[in-house]
This record gives sequence, structure tokens and C-alpha cells, in this order.
Amino acid sequence: MTRARDCRVVLLLAMTFRFQSLRAFEESVAISQGKETLMKDKIALVTGSSRGIGRDIALRLADVSAGVAVHYKSDRKAAEEVVGMIKEKGKQASFFCADLTGESGASRLIKKVEEKFGKIDILVNNFGPILVKPWEKVTAGEWEYILRSNLGSALCCAKAVLPGMQKRKWGRIINLGYSRAEQLVAFSTITPYAIAKTGLLILTRTIAASVASDGITINMVSPGLMERGVLPRDRDIPSGRLGKFEDVSSAVLFLASDKTSFITGTNLIVAGGWKT
Repeated sequence: MTRARDCRVVLLLAMTFRFQSLRAFEESVAISQGKETLMKDKIALVTGSSRGIGRDIALRLADVSAGVAVHYKSDRKAAEEVVGMIKEKGKQASFFCADLTGESGASRLIKKVEEKFGKIDILVNNFGPILVKPWEKVTAGEWEYILRSNLGSALCCAKAVLPGMQKRKWGRIINLGYSRAEQLVAFSTITPYAIAKTGLLILTRTIAASVASDGITINMVSPGLMERGVLPRDRDIPSGRLGKFEDVSSAVLFLASDKTSFITGTNLIVAGGWKT
């Protein structure tokens, strides 16, 4: 009788383990296919999302969230198109114009999005142009603009959005970096951009450590050489191809998921092994 009972216990445990493993597998597949259901009540804001990588991130987040706020600086028509595509998916969407190179612009953007949607659960700091120019020819104005756009905007948006996330004890902030941000080497033609992205990594890890107990994660996704991007002469990529927008947006979706609550302060490099 005891032996039969032990067999039933073992069988029950095996079935439970199999069910949990299958469920975990199905959930991982759902995330990769943009069908994650645990984020269905979340609202996301993606800066610089009227085109390029930001656009792809916004559209991918729309598949798994309740709605997406689309930020743009100058191309209203492109932002309207992205919003239209998100609404076609049956999700909430609205576009917002803001200059994020100053603290006031970032604060107003966060306030407007929160007024429109009631909250911001996921912030993707994607805004930030690159300047390709020999360092000795970069003007003081250009230097300041690149640092304000790539580093200052992320700082100001994070500071403005964190109080709401801390109140709700849940939040995801994902900063877009550069695959070589951790390499302290010479960058003679993208000097201010490289400095800004290295600073952004330090900022990411600093904020992550300070708000980890509030249920908020802060991470960085760092693309390498991308299709339709700025390409250097050295294009020897071990994976044999340039990065696609979907490579980056998939990494963002992963870090935005409820399944990554213990991952914070990390830098996820999406570069196919290029100069890593």
C-alpha cells in the first residue's frame, strides 16, 4: 500500500514538473511571438518612435500591452502613421511632440502621457541622434546637443516617470545604448556619441541599484551595426549579417516583460558578436 502511494506521489510530481516546464516553454514562445498576456494592462512610452528602431519597438510593444505613447520631435506625419498602425491592432495610442534636450520638455512629456493614459508602466528611452564627425571638428553646440539628446533626455525622462512607478511598485525603463559603450577606447569620429552612451550605461546601473526594491528594473539594450544605420569601414560581424530592427525590439520586449523582474542594471548587447 505504501509503495503504491509512493508511486502515485512520484507520478504526480512528474506530471506537475512537466506541466510547469510546458507552461514556461509556452510563455517564452509567446513573448518571442509578441503574444505575452501578462503585460495586457501596461502602458508604454517610447521616445523617438516615429521612425527607425523606435518605431519598431513601439509597434512590437503594442502587440503585448494595452497602449503605446508615440513621441516625436519634428515628423508629426510619421508619428500619426505609427499611432494609426497601433490603433489598427485594437490598442490605445496617441502621439506627443516634445524637445527632450531639456528637463522641462521631458517633464511635460511625461505629464501629458500620464494625463492621457493614467500611467506609464514602461519607458523606452530611444531618442538620441548620432553625429559622425572628426572630434576636432565638433563644435561646442554639437557636443552639447549630442550629450543632451542621448544622455540628458534619458536622465530627465527617468526622473519624471519614476515617482509613478514607485507608487505602483512596478516599472520598466529600457535605455537604448551602443554595443561598444563598455569599451574605453578611442572613438575619433563619434566621440560625443560614444561618451554619451558610456555615461548612459553608468546612469542605467546607478538608477537600477537605487530603485531595485521598488519593483522597478532599469536596463540597457545596445545595438551594434544595423541595417540602414551608420556603418564604419570595419564591418566584420561574426554572425555574418547586419542587425535588424526586430533584433533590438525583441530584446526590449524581453526586458519589459514581467518575467524579467530580477534582471536589472544589465547591458544587453545586440551586435552579432561585433567587436565584443
